[in-house]
Amino acid sequence: MTPIFTVNLLRVLFVTFCGTIGALISRETEGLHVPGLLIGIVIGLAVVLADRLLKGISLRAFSSATFGLLLGLIFANLLSASGVLRFQTETTQWTVRLIVYTIFAYLGMMLAMRSNRDEFSLIIPYVRFARETTEHEPLVLDTSAIIDGRVAELCATGFLSRALIVPGYVLGELQTLADSREPLKRERGRRGLEMLNQLQLSREIDLTIHESQSGEGSVDERLIRTAQLLGARLLTNDNALTQVARLRHVATLNLAELARALRASVHSGEEMELDLVKEGREAHQAVGYLADGTMIVVNHARPLIGTTARIVVSSALQTSGGRLVFAEVKNGA
Repeated sequence: MTPIFTVNLLRVLFVTFCGTIGALISRETEGLHVPGLLIGIVIGLAVVLADRLLKGISLRAFSSATFGLLLGLIFANLLSASGVLRFQTETTQWTVRLIVYTIFAYLGMMLAMRSNRDEFSLIIPYVRFARETTEHEPLVLDTSAIIDGRVAELCATGFLSRALIVPGYVLGELQTLADSREPLKRERGRRGLEMLNQLQLSREIDLTIHESQSGEGSVDERLIRTAQLLGARLLTNDNALTQVARLRHVATLNLAELARALRASVHSGEEMELDLVKEGREAHQAVGYLADGTMIVVNHARPLIGTTARIVVSSALQTSGGRLVFAEVKNGA
């Protein structure tokens, strides 16, 4: 069963249970089943509605609010026990206690929600919260990252978290691409679905298909909301999505940026051995490639095509299509 189906089933069972309890209470007290049944169902629906309204509230926010309410209760009780209001009327005492309780409950909640979890150790000295390392932080994958195909290898190296989350609408987008009439889109969709199957079969990767209720909007907007809701980082190959997500303070990893950062640094005067594989634009040029795909144009090396030559880097240019390196054959090579 999918998570959303399980949640809805539990809600139905809870409302049914409330209605049954209401009917039993009504039978024991008044002998009428219908009013108690209706009251129980209404109460159950009210609780389910409250649950739906609180879906954006995290457990940390709830615990912080509870701590604030407890702080307000303590100060209100201290004021009552101090005897300062003993000469006042019951109404005045009750009103002052309510005001004190409300003020300190609010201040306690705000202070607790603004603090980080390490600061709770000042209040509870023997309780320490384990820090989540990058290795265990979940990653929300978008369509481009899945189709890219390098996620499995990156997770295997340990540089990325092995807890991967694929929202249901991303899976639907891949299915739409796989059923497309355009050959290129169909091939991309099928490749993405194959990559998901490989990730799911891997024992080293924990892949979850999350049926997210992130509202309406484009897939990019829903991805950002899902990452915020789950407290996860976003993994993508889309530069526009990366910029928008970071503007909305969502931690985002971009595979294209990672690839650029890992390119081998080539400097003028550096010597290396290069396999020359094809002709260059000019009649005397030959072309070879580094392991990261960087193209190196070697002057006066046309006769050496098909061999490994010793070269010396002369210059490097950054073009719109990528980095272009020029080199010369080393004397005596």
